[in-house]
Amino acid sequence: MEVQPAEQPGEQHNERVEEARRLRRLQMMMSMVMSVIGQDPDLTLEEAAAMAANARRAALNLFPDKELAYDIIYRPRLQRLMNERFRLQ
Repeated sequence: MEVQPAEQPGEQHNERVEEARRLRRLQMMMSMVMSVIGQDPDLTLEEAAAMAANARRAALNLFPDKELAYDIIYRPRLQRLMNERFRLQ
């Protein structure tokens, strides 16, 4: 059994601050993507799909081990928005 060195309280705080920063960045990015998809009258279905794919890639770069969370939280929102916007079904 290997004993891991205890993290210093400052290290834990820095990790929490960094994660909170990445989370705010993700939320802002997804908000902007959804806003553009929902409101840009000149946006094509292909451009919207590319934006959604790029947003997913960027989200997984910020949180590499959270693919399931992305698929549960953001994927349905984007699909619903694109269905409404482009009258898909």
